[in-house]
Amino acid sequence: MNQNLKHYTNEQTEISYTLSADGYYLPDLILSEELEYEIGVYGIMRRNYLKNHRKGLYTALLTTGKLNEHLNEIDQIANDRMELITKQMAEAEGITEQLKADDMMKWVGLMSNIHNRVQEIINNELIYS
Repeated sequence: MNQNLKHYTNEQTEISYTLSADGYYLPDLILSEELEYEIGVYGIMRRNYLKNHRKGLYTALLTTGKLNEHLNEIDQIANDRMELITKQMAEAEGITEQLKADDMMKWVGLMSNIHNRVQEIINNELIYS
């Protein structure tokens, strides 16, 4: 390697380097453009989990430009599953619109219980895995 060069490319790795003011060659790393997504609560929960407990995966997704895509996908799947499983559990437990009309407080309590159970399922299957 010629020290007089301000830029050079390593032929093995195909990574280009630029000479810094301090005399060190630093890699010319450019993150790829990442699509913007509106990340909901499940995507945020997943990001926090990855950041704090799966640092390698978080870094890999971040540096390859796939983090937002992953978080958006998790968020969409979690929301779809929340809706589907809640509906299925309510039907299986006989929680109907008629119950809602007859005894709103009982309906709210039963639906809240279902919501909490479904939340636990989603957390275990999608967020914290």
